[in-house]
Amino acid sequence: MATVKDYYETLGVPRDASQDDIRRAFRKLAAKHHPDRNKDDPDAEERFKEVNEAYTALSDPEKRKIYDTYGRTGQVPPPGAWGGAPGGGTWTTVDPETAAGFSDFFQSLFGGMGGGMGGGPFVDMGGGDPFGRMRTGPGVRTAPRSAEGNLNLDLHRAYHGGEVAITIDGRNVTVTVPKGVRPGAKLRLRGQAPSGGDLMLKVALTPSGGLHLDGDDIRTIVRIPDYLAALGGTTEAPSLDGPITLTIPAGSSSGRVLRLRGQGWPKKDGTRGDQRVELRVTVPETLSKAQEAAYRTLRDLEDGSQASSEPAGDTMDSDS
Repeated sequence: MATVKDYYETLGVPRDASQDDIRRAFRKLAAKHHPDRNKDDPDAEERFKEVNEAYTALSDPEKRKIYDTYGRTGQVPPPGAWGGAPGGGTWTTVDPETAAGFSDFFQSLFGGMGGGMGGGPFVDMGGGDPFGRMRTGPGVRTAPRSAEGNLNLDLHRAYHGGEVAITIDGRNVTVTVPKGVRPGAKLRLRGQAPSGGDLMLKVALTPSGGLHLDGDDIRTIVRIPDYLAALGGTTEAPSLDGPITLTIPAGSSSGRVLRLRGQGWPKKDGTRGDQRVELRVTVPETLSKAQEAAYRTLRDLEDGSQASSEPAGDTMDSDS
């Protein structure tokens, strides 16, 4: 007989504790005994596992009822305690991956129940762990497990939406991405998890074509030559909808930000944020003779402008 465990004592709650009380106790103890927070304590992992086992048993009302009825005496639930399975097969009440690390006591209660197959709660079908043996038997049903993953999309793909091909456990799966999906959104793929449960994909957006998302706005940097910054004119800039013509005001300096209204990310109300374009003024790395002459002329003009703007009093003093 497996050693009886008092799950209420493990969580430090009374036997009439509410589900909310059990949940709060678990969160507190899980945080306290988590192995990552107790790297110097070799026993932390075992305590964490015990807390997790107790919570798994008591957090589900049906499992809690079985525990209250049979667990405190160390009895094994008889066949049919869980209602049995159609056709005399076996139900597993906890998925094998979860239960594998729990105690024999937990497995004797919740690992599986069934009638007409003999030999107690686990059906011996040729070696391995009891859950593995049960899963190979006829009529066996295991609860599918949900899973989570990340779906990384570049801005243009997310903005336009459509079908995206991904690989899950060696299988090719097509994901339909809503147009204008936002970072942090979750897409549910029913029945596509490796164990047959639902797969939840959390969307993350990556910069694309020099564009990156900032709240509802799109930001980008456009480099322009110095003469265009001084004289003004037009240049090409990237956007979510393709290249656009950007008008540069005369006298623009590096760091100036131009706002393009309604060119940002789609909002729930049907409008869009703005696109903000930061200007970076550039100069040629190498100069032709004509360019060098032009820059010298500009320099001389600048020097002459400064000389002509000197206060008249200074000239009078030099003449005296």
